[in-house]
Amino acid sequence: MDGVPEPHAGWTFVTNHARVLAAIADNRSARIRDIAAHCRLTERAVQKIIADLEQDGYLSHTREGRSNTYRIDPSKVLRHPAESGLTVAALLSLLVQDEAHRSPSPDEGSRRRAPA
Repeated sequence: MDGVPEPHAGWTFVTNHARVLAAIADNRSARIRDIAAHCRLTERAVQKIIADLEQDGYLSHTREGRSNTYRIDPSKVLRHPAESGLTVAALLSLLVQDEAHRSPSPDEGSRRRAPA
């Protein structure tokens, strides 16, 4: 079935809520379809996550024609007691990077090296 992300087995360090927030930080006018593809989630899951983030004040949107423009509140404090005092801005500073500054994965680096 097209549009259905590949399943992921095992645990990850970053939650789906954080992934969606980071995708929106990268492109504040991204379509739900594009966010879903980027995060490897279903569109329905992204809609639910956006609703959660809006309900708790981390995110808001304005309708512009047929599309949405999102606004993230960078001063909101993260929800879990272990992260008390950390803001959305601090989280996003770790997750949102310009693609040019991302270091290649070990596999990519080995493919780029010239043979010895």
